[in-house]
Amino acid sequence: RTLRYVPENSQDKIITDEDIFVMLLKVFETLFINDLSKQTHILALCPEIRHKYLELPTPELGRPRVPARSSRCSPEEVLFNTLGFSIARDQSSLLSAGTGVFVSKGFVPKGTVVSMYPGTVYRKYEPIFFQSLGNPFNFRCIYGVLIDGNDKGLSRAVYRSCSRRDRLGPLQTSDASWLTAAPQNPLAVGQYVNNCSREKAANVCYQEFDVPGSFPVELKQYLPNIVYSHDIQSHLRCVVLVTLRDIKQGEELFSNYFTIVN
Repeated sequence: RTLRYVPENSQDKIITDEDIFVMLLKVFETLFINDLSKQTHILALCPEIRHKYLELPTPELGRPRVPARSSRCSPEEVLFNTLGFSIARDQSSLLSAGTGVFVSKGFVPKGTVVSMYPGTVYRKYEPIFFQSLGNPFNFRCIYGVLIDGNDKGLSRAVYRSCSRRDRLGPLQTSDASWLTAAPQNPLAVGQYVNNCSREKAANVCYQEFDVPGSFPVELKQYLPNIVYSHDIQSHLRCVVLVTLRDIKQGEELFSNYFTIVN
């Protein structure tokens, strides 16, 4: 039920892919450092990753200092400390809308990645009939790509199965914690952002982003998306939500489910 039309000479971009890459990298890198005590198996088996995070002076790297065990923050605190805001799911301000997503702390400037749409990524020729029955969380991307952001039932089982399939030894290539009440990536709640209304104008929009091959392998554990078919080589399609204006603490996020980009 989502229509998106993009002519060849148009760009479906609010901010650049490089801006998205930098923001995600900044958050994921800080999450990794914050959770370093749980990354010991990766650091032990991957000397280049251990060297990257432990053996180089952090001021020169431009990264946060490795925290002591007692100073470990929650993912929401990491997001606030990194980008200056945190978001949370709560009862929507729209009547009968169910769960919504709010800026729970801080301030979000215009043109900021404020959330991600998690789920299994299907190409247009792949089977999704049974997963789509009674499922309001299927996001249709350009060129027929679908992202199933349902965290229940068959959709949940498919994502978990693909996540286990794609592990690289000790390295996880995706984040399955968005299926729980406590996602390790605090941005991975975009499927709960509600549609705008006459009273509540859209303050965020969807933007598609293909994860580049240069994305650090140790940080893929925070990507809340996974491809359905593993045997086809292509970039992982993600969808981020970008702010259309400044958003203050306490405001709910609203998107536009029906989008035509001219």
